[in-house]
Amino acid sequence: MNKANTINDTRETLLETGLRLFAEQGYNGTGIKEIVDATGVPKGSFYNYFKSKEDFGAEVISFYATGFADKWSAYFAEGPEQPLAALRYTYERIINYHEQYEVKAGCLLGNFAAEMSESSELCRLTLQEVVGGWRKRFASYLRKAQADGSVRTDLSAEQLTDFFWNAWEGALLRMKIERSTAPVHACVDMMFDHFFLP
Repeated sequence: MNKANTINDTRETLLETGLRLFAEQGYNGTGIKEIVDATGVPKGSFYNYFKSKEDFGAEVISFYATGFADKWSAYFAEGPEQPLAALRYTYERIINYHEQYEVKAGCLLGNFAAEMSESSELCRLTLQEVVGGWRKRFASYLRKAQADGSVRTDLSAEQLTDFFWNAWEGALLRMKIERSTAPVHACVDMMFDHFFLP
């Protein structure tokens, strides 16, 4: 293995470990020492890959978003062709993922937004960019569903998307509080069986 591959592998291992620990304990509850101890990377070496914990946090957000986008693509590829049904299938798969774990970590984006938006401009801007990308993708499917008549047209695809995002993030928060996926199931049922329909 060449040096470039080793550097990339170590960097990815740090990001994967940071993602797991931030999801479990939060950004402020996780120290750099804990991350490097979990990966076996010397603490001094951490700064060869990231300028600061804040920089690392922003990179973890982007890393999470890339992984989530890949999962979305896979779910859409295996799901139904009709746009609204494809969206529902994707969120049901996400709920299934949460049901596999006893600890309900929720959404890293929502968790970071609550913890870091006021204290880190870098993380806030990274979150804004990531959420904007998700919003664009979700709205594009709703526009297709509006065109085929399966989604209401009295509100724009962007308005419907924003309302769904707000409801979904609130349901994820309740999922963490109640340690149950019932709130996210209820959110998906309400949105796809009622709110989106003409």
